Amino acid sequence: MNERVPGPRIVAWELTRSCNLYCAHCRASATSGAYPGELSTRECFAIVDQLKGMGKPMLILTGGEPLLRPDFFDLANYASRKGFRVTVGCNGTLLTGEVAQKMARVPIARVAVSLDFPTAELQDNFRGLKGAYDGVLQGMTNARGAGVPVQVNATVTKMNAPYLEELVRIALDVGAVAFHPFLLVPTGRGKGLEKEELPPSEYERILRWICEKQVELEGRLLFKPTDAPHFARVRLQYRKECGLPAHAGMPAGHPGAMSVMTGGCLAGTGFCFISHVGKLQGCGYLDIEAGDLKRQTFREAWEGSPVFRDIRDVSRLKGKCGRCEFKKVCGGCRARAYETTGDYLDEEPYCVYQPGSRHDAKKNEVTA
Repeated sequence: MNERVPGPRIVAWELTRSCNLYCAHCRASATSGAYPGELSTRECFAIVDQLKGMGKPMLILTGGEPLLRPDFFDLANYASRKGFRVTVGCNGTLLTGEVAQKMARVPIARVAVSLDFPTAELQDNFRGLKGAYDGVLQGMTNARGAGVPVQVNATVTKMNAPYLEELVRIALDVGAVAFHPFLLVPTGRGKGLEKEELPPSEYERILRWICEKQVELEGRLLFKPTDAPHFARVRLQYRKECGLPAHAGMPAGHPGAMSVMTGGCLAGTGFCFISHVGKLQGCGYLDIEAGDLKRQTFREAWEGSPVFRDIRDVSRLKGKCGRCEFKKVCGGCRARAYETTGDYLDEEPYCVYQPGSRHDAKKNEVTA
């Protein structure tokens, strides 16, 4: 008998894998054109109905490029009418004034767009389309004009690490409510960026920089790393040094209101990913099928998946993650472990921390 477990807090849903860009780091190696076997409108409605019985998690409608799906607004409106908080993750280039107004009417709670470089030449080259930079800037302007809160996502590599401050400035200038640096997970086309991956020591420096920016920008811009579960450990270690309050974020009622913390790796615990063909995964980067929503209900997959049961049990973690006193608040990135070693329970390869080296640690596990 499957164990009854709490439902996810966030579900990222790849409505289509088709995309109008050809980004260098794309986890799905997405291209333009049709993909066979994608979920039908009716199948998507059924999944929304099933999710309603799981506590109505926040939905992130993404892709590929979700706006390429002809029934995008049918799906968004259906979920909104069912009481879900609906957000969108897109590349921004198709965010016309008309699209932005339709998003506002859903209403879309937030639209996240991708901006990795502060210049047209660099952004267009990384995203594989001339005009991508101008397109995303105009898309953000259109969204703001329609009253849809904007989030800026930036995937961090050696190529753009020197430009992070400039990207933050752009986010502030356009009136974004949130800035999310994504730590690269080398999947899909991202495997070709191996030479552009930052070393673990540099990622550690960037995570400390994020702590500092959270203090500097609190109340102005929600500053939160993604694909960086060890940020939970970094924030706990340096909270006093950076002057961070125990819980920081945007004030209640602000369109960017959300905690800066998500509690380490949420794959299979507070977060999951639905692929364009209905496969359930821990996240979009952890390319292991945990369920098939064409053959089973969401609850059956969520509660019965052996993959999810493994991930939820931190005592099964291996290597230094298994020995680490921070494993209950961090857990390491299961996707990076899988891509590096083929074992999703292995240690996080981007983390420099050595278990037990925390100066005030007494070999006790940290839980908060």
